[in-house]
Amino acid sequence: MTGTLIEAPRRVVAGLSALLVLAALIMLTAMADSTMQPLPASAPSSEFSAGRALRHLERFATEPRPIGGAAGARARDYLAGQLRAAGLEVMTQRAIGANASTGLASFGQVHNLVAVRRGSDPTGTVLIAAHYDSASMGPGASDDAAAVAAMLETVRALGGTALRNDLVLLMSDGEEDGVLGAEAFAREHPLGREGGVLLNFEARGVAGPSMLFETTPGDAELVRAFGQSVPHPRGNSSLMAIYRLLPNNTDFTPLTQAGFTGMNFAYLERSSRYHTAQDSLDQLDRGSLQHHGSTMLALARTLGNADLATLRAGHDATYFRVLGVMVRYPQGLVWPLALLAVAAVAGLALVARRRRLLSLPRLAVGVVSGIAPLALAVVLAQGQWQVMAGVQPVYDVMGGLLHRPGPFQAAVALLAVASVLAWYVALRRVAGPAALAVGALAWPAVLGVACAAYAPGAAFVLTLPALAGALGGLGAVLLPPRWRVVALTAGASLAAVLLPAMARLVFEGLGLALGGAAALVVALFALTLLPFAELLLPRRWRPAVPAVAAALALALTAGGLAVDRFDAADPGRTHLAYVMDADARTAHWVSADTDPPAWTRRHVSGHDTTGLPPGYARGALWTGPAPAAPAAAPRLTLLGREGGTIRLRVRAGRGARSVTLRVERPITGATAAARGLTPVTVPVTGTRARTWPGEVRFRGLPAGGAEIALRVAGAGPVRVTAVAETDGLRAVPGFAAMPPSLVASTREDGGLTAVTRTYTF
Repeated sequence: MTGTLIEAPRRVVAGLSALLVLAALIMLTAMADSTMQPLPASAPSSEFSAGRALRHLERFATEPRPIGGAAGARARDYLAGQLRAAGLEVMTQRAIGANASTGLASFGQVHNLVAVRRGSDPTGTVLIAAHYDSASMGPGASDDAAAVAAMLETVRALGGTALRNDLVLLMSDGEEDGVLGAEAFAREHPLGREGGVLLNFEARGVAGPSMLFETTPGDAELVRAFGQSVPHPRGNSSLMAIYRLLPNNTDFTPLTQAGFTGMNFAYLERSSRYHTAQDSLDQLDRGSLQHHGSTMLALARTLGNADLATLRAGHDATYFRVLGVMVRYPQGLVWPLALLAVAAVAGLALVARRRRLLSLPRLAVGVVSGIAPLALAVVLAQGQWQVMAGVQPVYDVMGGLLHRPGPFQAAVALLAVASVLAWYVALRRVAGPAALAVGALAWPAVLGVACAAYAPGAAFVLTLPALAGALGGLGAVLLPPRWRVVALTAGASLAAVLLPAMARLVFEGLGLALGGAAALVVALFALTLLPFAELLLPRRWRPAVPAVAAALALALTAGGLAVDRFDAADPGRTHLAYVMDADARTAHWVSADTDPPAWTRRHVSGHDTTGLPPGYARGALWTGPAPAAPAAAPRLTLLGREGGTIRLRVRAGRGARSVTLRVERPITGATAAARGLTPVTVPVTGTRARTWPGEVRFRGLPAGGAEIALRVAGAGPVRVTAVAETDGLRAVPGFAAMPPSLVASTREDGGLTAVTRTYTF
């Protein structure tokens, strides 16, 4: 389109100038979206200080704290002491938390810390929540000790300042095993049943800004308070759409299901350390700790003095940042803006046709074929991942969350750009540049309408670039020649501000295993820039440019694979468990790695699973013989059976923290009870595997055991394999410690000693 509007000698200079402006906007957006600088321990007492919060982390976040472990008890004692010293009313809620998923009932004995700071004239409760337990394979300095330490520093910074509303701090237990502590708080604790406004803080990495990524419906007033009170607000309403793609939930879920309204915050960069031994104080970005705490303190002050009844709105807000400025508008504008973008693209097409820059048949070619580069970008990105995982199988174990993703991310972006340019070069003579440029804009506009229908909070990412791009195109067609590149650049500015930042978020949130999602965003951005291709690409160079981009992508991928090595600073992952059948007195090493590293291969040598206990062989496993360890076996005692309900007394054995029951038939529900605790029943639907489909877990099993009632489908005898689980492998005779270049993977039994016994009832 621009090639017919601007004289040839000026095209390259104009195009380069425009791209420099857009590149500057991309860089400024990235800088504006960065995290905060940490404040030292000497910061004014009224401010949040990462330096002061770090002192707490050094006291309780240096070792793994799984539910039911001694380290969790030590952390709980320290945290309770600090809360009492700050003048809060502190109680420990001991309860059974419960959760159900397909074929699985999860239970756990939780010890939640609940601290209350009474308000002067309450209109409700402000609940700040974070969990103090960690995954068993790491100290969880970010997930979620940083937020817990931020709670202590927030209380200190509040000092004696009077707040209107009650402030409740929930330091929950058992989040990593199915949000068990939050579920128990919401179900049993009086403060959990009262409702209020919830601020939940989490982490899925060890760095990055603290972002608002989830809200409850009707969030407009909460978002307003967030944008106006937090000194460096981060996040946007599209993050909810990304979050829903992830197999995660947080304490936010059961608490909001119980009636709380609220906001959920997390940082997620450098997520290759997530749920590993490297979620440690050394890896924690102090700026992320500062950002968590500054956000928490600002909202505690604002919501602590607000009329909480006024924070429930009848609509959601769309919110995002443009060069550091928070933009928000009501959900009622989503559809008008989406339709306006479509109308603007249609208007551009009409004006371009009247100027004889395109014809309707050629426009149809541009619109219909526009899906081709989008699909190709996705396919190439996923193909790149398959190659990478084939060369480095540990990438698959890491879930696509790599230590050094930069070269691979750049390759995905280049492949997306190459896809768009190849489509453009191939069809330029057939359809013409104007038809392709207008047809390209139709795709973000149409996809924006789809988002308005199914993910309204994310519609702005597509609607606004399409609308601005169409208006810029109209300016290029209607304005005098000297203003045409300016109009196009202005029209592409919103795309430059929104789409690269979204691609980065998708890369961080989903990893390279789902790199096609980020590739799609990059390809959409490239479609909005098509007019500049006509300015920058001389005719004889056009066919070579997509080939060069693809070659650079291949070079980056090959180079990334060549230099990406695992060491103590950036370890790989491996899965290894010790499984002993107490009935047969035989033991095996078990690994679920596709291609175990050398250290793991010292323990496993083949795929023979016939020697594993009943119900244990699930999926493709590596196995190898292991010596018998002096570990206690679990014990099941039949208390009674009525039809399909089997009541059992379950004991784990000395040193074991948890017990898993694997049942050879599907279960339809389970009930757990322990002395002094309220029994909990959960329904179960579906099955977990083709055989031994039912499973019940009890984490943090009390010393006296627990009573579990299983509701089993079908009639007749049923076999149950009980698995007692102990953290670590050091009790196994002759075990050699894992080298520094490896850490335990996040598979549920990784790094555990499992002793089994099978019963028939």
